[in-house]
Amino acid sequence: MQLSLVSEMPGLEKKVFLDVFAKAYFDRRLHRYRLKTIDGQLIPADLTIGCTNHVISQFPEGTIYKLDVRLVQKNGRQPYFLTLNHKKVQRAIEFFEYNLQVQTGKMECKIKKTVVFEKKKAHKPLPPTDIDIF
Repeated sequence: MQLSLVSEMPGLEKKVFLDVFAKAYFDRRLHRYRLKTIDGQLIPADLTIGCTNHVISQFPEGTIYKLDVRLVQKNGRQPYFLTLNHKKVQRAIEFFEYNLQVQTGKMECKIKKTVVFEKKKAHKPLPPTDIDIF
């Protein structure tokens, strides 16, 4: 259950969410593990969560974590979350069976791959000409 603390913590800009579930993935561009929110919550899916790498790199890609986060929006960029307390980042007990399968290697984490095909231009035959070339 996501709970937004609206008035309890005014120093955090009233954008604190408790019990957010996120999935670990390896960001190939940054060469480190990152967290993204998962579907089925009261917050948007696929929001990036800033967290220290040593906390989430102990378990394989696809592990689901439960954490408390703060919403950050800077200079018109896409919003993202930051963890409130790195020491309280833990694997989600609600997804115990799923996490166990991921960690024992019985479940393969599916990576979405997009393939882009270019359209080839159709070559039209040249129109017939009256001139014969010898």
